[in-house]
Amino acid sequence: MKLSELQTSMLRIRLVEESIAKKYSEQKMRCPTHLSIGQEAIAVGVCSNLTNEDQVLSTHRAHAHYLAKGGCLNSMLAEIYGKVTGCSKGMGGSMHLIDKSVGFMGSTAIVGNTIPVAVGSALAMKIQEKKSISCVFFGDGATEEGVFYESINFAIIHNLPILFICENNLYSVYSGLEVRQPKGRKIFEMVRAFGIESNHGDGNNVQQVSDYVELARDKILLGNGPQFLEFDTYRWREHCGPNYDNDIGYREKEEFLKWKKKDPLKDVLENKDLDLVKVFFNKFNAEIHQAHHFADNSEFPSDKDFQQIINS
Repeated sequence: MKLSELQTSMLRIRLVEESIAKKYSEQKMRCPTHLSIGQEAIAVGVCSNLTNEDQVLSTHRAHAHYLAKGGCLNSMLAEIYGKVTGCSKGMGGSMHLIDKSVGFMGSTAIVGNTIPVAVGSALAMKIQEKKSISCVFFGDGATEEGVFYESINFAIIHNLPILFICENNLYSVYSGLEVRQPKGRKIFEMVRAFGIESNHGDGNNVQQVSDYVELARDKILLGNGPQFLEFDTYRWREHCGPNYDNDIGYREKEEFLKWKKKDPLKDVLENKDLDLVKVFFNKFNAEIHQAHHFADNSEFPSDKDFQQIINS
């Protein structure tokens, strides 16, 4: 995918999430929401190298992954509004997104929970001799869960076609790496010691992310085993919710401003061809406005809808 296409995909995701932040106070969105504003380059760079047959699993911070993989915007916003037209029929909310038609197999709220599911998906692909891969996104906090190590170990032993993507945004809720892990530890180096090929990159550089993932996917499909990629990035907004939280003491405003200068969309927003940028802004904003209208005007799930889910 061309750099310009990667950039426009990031812009669309940014505008979608900014619209969620803006409208959240209307109290029509029926769930907590975890925004990935500032982290768009990883989602886009990774998913630009995946096909619909490649399966993705995600975390509680899943909007960008879902959209980058091709998930339906109408269905995503309807899900956040708690409507039956949502991708989980309005019963899962922001943290439980799914669109099997494009290979987005789900996201969950439990830290590390989708990692073993993605390994199971990869095992099925190997057994069925499919020419596709499983890919799982998770944050740095998930590398402190026991299931992470069990999954890495199992994937290596069975030489599974899986790509592990660690989005290191430095924080697990309000706890920084410095209070959770030994000083000087590098996650990708630690994981490499298990016997998996592991690399590290700039998660705010969408072209670099895309290049790393293209190489990793090729290696997996050639039978060279699972791959692990760690990308550094930074979430701009609060852990959960639409606001900024640089004033509550767990991180400094100066740190936020330093990372904001590394905005993955900087080149787009500072593009000298303002007319072209405005075209995309107008196009995406119109699409987003329509999607919010669709979600707002859809029906809530009925008792019958709930009963069907229970019985299925």
